[in-house]
Amino acid sequence: MKDPTFDPDAVVAAARAVDGLQDFGDDSYRQPLEQLLWSLEHEAQLNATGRPVLRQRMVDILATRLRVQHYLGRFPEIHDEEISAPLFIVGLPRTGTTMLHRTIAADHRMYAPLWYEVRYPSPAPDWDFTTAGDSRIAAARAEMAAMLEANPDLLAIHPMDAMGPDEDIMLLEQSFYSFNTQAYANIPTFDGWIERQDHTPGYTYFRLLLQFLQWQKKRTGQPGERWTLKAPHHLHYMDLVFKVFPDAKVVQSHRDPVETLPSLTSLIAGVWTIYSDSADAVEVGRQWSRKFARGMQHTMAVREQVGEDRFLDLWFEDTVGQPLVEIQKVYDFLGMELTPEARAEMARWQDFNRRELRPTHDYTLAEYGFTEEGLQQQFSAYRQRFMRQ
Repeated sequence: MKDPTFDPDAVVAAARAVDGLQDFGDDSYRQPLEQLLWSLEHEAQLNATGRPVLRQRMVDILATRLRVQHYLGRFPEIHDEEISAPLFIVGLPRTGTTMLHRTIAADHRMYAPLWYEVRYPSPAPDWDFTTAGDSRIAAARAEMAAMLEANPDLLAIHPMDAMGPDEDIMLLEQSFYSFNTQAYANIPTFDGWIERQDHTPGYTYFRLLLQFLQWQKKRTGQPGERWTLKAPHHLHYMDLVFKVFPDAKVVQSHRDPVETLPSLTSLIAGVWTIYSDSADAVEVGRQWSRKFARGMQHTMAVREQVGEDRFLDLWFEDTVGQPLVEIQKVYDFLGMELTPEARAEMARWQDFNRRELRPTHDYTLAEYGFTEEGLQQQFSAYRQRFMRQ
């Protein structure tokens, strides 16, 4: 069988063939798509699994964009959905943001993006506006099962649930203005190019997708007052968070990068090994420690510009040790009551999702090219400002 091509015109044609839809809306996606496809073809060293899977991912994203445009044409009121004072949970990966996000999302008053929704933000054109008729759910479950079959260790690193709340970085991936594909493959030319771009188009489309998801949730009878969102990626573009969501509230979780970066690197290296037989764990460490050191410096600068009152700081050891105490701080920050019903919903979720129910996660600094002194130096300003003595 002929290898699938990463030619941009061929990928676009494949996406249009999925549903027979033609209109992508504007063409802001085209330049980053072309840059990304070039890197996947010429740099990623994809194996027999990675080449068709990542090519199909590109087709899926474009087919989703066509579907979004289709629904906007049928239901222009989607543009009228209000995204009011969203909560953004940020922090270096492995700082307790996932637990915090999923616990808060247990409150039925909160909208949260589910994994299948961020992977496939638009239903099929013939969706019957019921969960039972949503083909995305089966597709997401099958994809997640395939990932875990290819690398069972992923479950020890990050809790994976196709129907559970998850990071919204995959919504940013829908515009190709994100670092998400870099977590699947080594694509340094695209990585350098995308870092130099203005990501406003990505965040503007991200907001539109939240409006679309909110409209969908209402259609299926899901109540909600505000969004609770979570992605370490927002550290890199905190200025755009406030530009596109002027009333956003940000909770930032803190933990020593010496403890977090090796864990993040092990996750990404574990994914690289699925799609390439040449995955280099040390290169993963080099790329992602540089990227997050840069992102943390950016967020610290934005905090000085917009004011500390837009942020609530939490620390990993407190979030893990006394989660509901810390969540009370979040609700006070939001000006919301932490009702007995919400507390009960959160307690049930935490009891069901205890960390000890998942396998242990083992790694060392050295296997990713790290030293304790090197990470301390790379994140020195952040550690001086936020690490407890």
